Amino acid sequence: STLSEAAPPNTVVALFNVRDRDSGDNGRTSCELPGEQPFSITPLAADAYALVTSEALDREEVAEYNVTVRARDEGSPALSASKTLLVRLLDVNDN
Repeated sequence: STLSEAAPPNTVVALFNVRDRDSGDNGRTSCELPGEQPFSITPLAADAYALVTSEALDREEVAEYNVTVRARDEGSPALSASKTLLVRLLDVNDN
C-alpha cells in the first residue's frame, strides 16, 4: 500500500475483515496494533475494520512502515493471528 505523506489524520489506509467460525463468545473478535505507530484501527461493522492514520506523517523521518494487525477471539483460551502490512509513504515536495 502507498500513502501520501500529506495524508491528514483519519485517512483510510486499508479495509479488512476478521472472521472466526466459532459461535457465541468464542466467535467474537477484536483487533489491535501492537507497539507505537502513527496508525489506529477503527471498527466499521461486525468483523469489519479500517486501518487509519492517527497523526501527520513525514517521509523524511520514516519512508515505510511495517504495520502488524493482531486479531484475537474472545474464546477461552483466546486464539490470535497476525498479519503485517507494508505501507510506503510517497514524497510530497516540501519546498
